[in-house]
Amino acid sequence: MSVAETILQQLGAQRFTAMTGSKNYLADGNSLRMTLAKNHSKANRLTITLDEATDTYRMRFYKYTAGRLNKKTFEWVPDKVVEVAEFDNVYCDMLQELFTQVTWMYTRL
Repeated sequence: MSVAETILQQLGAQRFTAMTGSKNYLADGNSLRMTLAKNHSKANRLTITLDEATDTYRMRFYKYTAGRLNKKTFEWVPDKVVEVAEFDNVYCDMLQELFTQVTWMYTRL
């Protein structure tokens, strides 16, 4: 089982997806990235990375806006990333609690 699959299982797997509306899961080495539904924190992306030395996770909530072409000036507006919240040294049993704390979305009934 890959690290990303393990992280998703610890979040709640299909129940997590159904309750939060998260989608576009991406396994990236020792991390899991996902797109979040609209929530209280205004974050639309979440990255959870495994720190193998301490066997803990790093959770990073952020708002990502893709670059685009300005239609009036025809200039390229670059990507924009706004940090919302970041947590280090998160244990597996704290993942759901921190997710709920930041987004105000419950991960289980």
